[in-house]
Amino acid sequence: MSDALTELEANVRADLARIAHPSAAWLEPKAGPDGKPALDVLVVGAGQSGVAIGFGLMRSRVSNILLLDKAEEGMEGPWLTYARMPTLRSPKDYTGPDLDVPSLTYQSWHEARFGKESWQTLNLILREHWAEYLLWLRRAIALPVRNGCELLEILPAADGLLAARVKRADGVETLYARKIVLATGQEGMGDWMIPEPLSHLPVSSVTTVADDIDFEGLRGKRVAVIGAGASAFDNAATALEAGAAEVHLLCRRPQIQVIQPYRWLTFRGFLRHLSDLDDAWRWRFMRTILEMREGFPQPTFDRCARHANFTLHEGAPLESARQTPDGVDLQTPRGAITADFIICGTGIDMNFAGRGELRAFAGNIATWADRYQPPESEHNARLGRFPYLADDYAFTERVAGETPWISNIHLFAIASTMSFGPSGSSINAMTTAVPKLVNGLTRGLFRADVERHWASLSAYDVPQAVVTRPARKMEESR
Repeated sequence: MSDALTELEANVRADLARIAHPSAAWLEPKAGPDGKPALDVLVVGAGQSGVAIGFGLMRSRVSNILLLDKAEEGMEGPWLTYARMPTLRSPKDYTGPDLDVPSLTYQSWHEARFGKESWQTLNLILREHWAEYLLWLRRAIALPVRNGCELLEILPAADGLLAARVKRADGVETLYARKIVLATGQEGMGDWMIPEPLSHLPVSSVTTVADDIDFEGLRGKRVAVIGAGASAFDNAATALEAGAAEVHLLCRRPQIQVIQPYRWLTFRGFLRHLSDLDDAWRWRFMRTILEMREGFPQPTFDRCARHANFTLHEGAPLESARQTPDGVDLQTPRGAITADFIICGTGIDMNFAGRGELRAFAGNIATWADRYQPPESEHNARLGRFPYLADDYAFTERVAGETPWISNIHLFAIASTMSFGPSGSSINAMTTAVPKLVNGLTRGLFRADVERHWASLSAYDVPQAVVTRPARKMEESR
């Protein structure tokens, strides 16, 4: 470790000590059915959201926590797996998992790692550097993390606890917790979509942008990318750079989307208070934003357009697909395209029942369609399938009373978007969204222990001063 990073970590410890007030412990762990102390909070996911949540809890003196991630250390999140852009798209000075502690910002880490001049000349953050920063951050704040642990199932347990069945390399164990946070990113509540016309094709011919793709194996092949968002362009560019013979990108819109709505919503009022609005306004804002889809910056487009063998097809939704001896024939209103391999960048659909960890209560998770019926002009069936969350990011019941314990399971992921805006999917939303989640978690923990706190107050008898009174001489009466 460099001297600058060592000094920075010393500054981190000093900063956290200065803002530690109040430092009093206020939680007593419950005993699980196994006789061991149960966790106060189990966070599933140790990517950028999980790290920020764990940090927020520790700053609120909730230290009996654990973060789990099925990936190996350093491979959490998409940054070193299916993120295929050279840099983050967010401006370099956005703050996020640091939760507004200056010595924990990416800028502080970058200057310590590469020098202040490097920061001044930096345009956008390399995704590899962001992954390295996140790993440093979790170590600097001493977050308890277990890697190589996959959540299999969540069940109710005695005394209001939750039981999390977790698969490890050496077997399956059950962890007990008062609350569970699912910080599971893109896939947390559903599956990456493969359009229905492609569903009958072999997996060797069709994949999604989140899959492990052998791009070198696409050298000399004809590739079609379905979708026109940022991830679709990233995958098209990666295929081109790997030597694909042709890459065709199919955009269903008459004109490609170049407006980035996530840039518009980057202000404190929206990020902090969208969730305070009524359902009609929340639906109206988020339907407009999500139907626009995420735009892409100029370098993302240029990365594809510089290749003469790249073709953008606008107004070309996929109508049908047919396997032929020459490849896959893709039919669009603009004509047919033949491809050897197809990459789908068409987003994620909600599929609670498809997630093993949710199987015990998937059928009773309330959705937006269960709670709100928009005007016909604002109808969107896909968005109606998003979970309808309580004000602390907790699941709510479709049928009250059937699974009341799910109020202690909180979702901080892409599927939180309809209820809270880009809270679990955007770096710039973390400094407002994570405190809101943490406040909800601590509120629930405090309320559950209110009788214990009352008993503690009633028994409190620690004097703050010793009062002495001078002796008074009584005048003799005459």
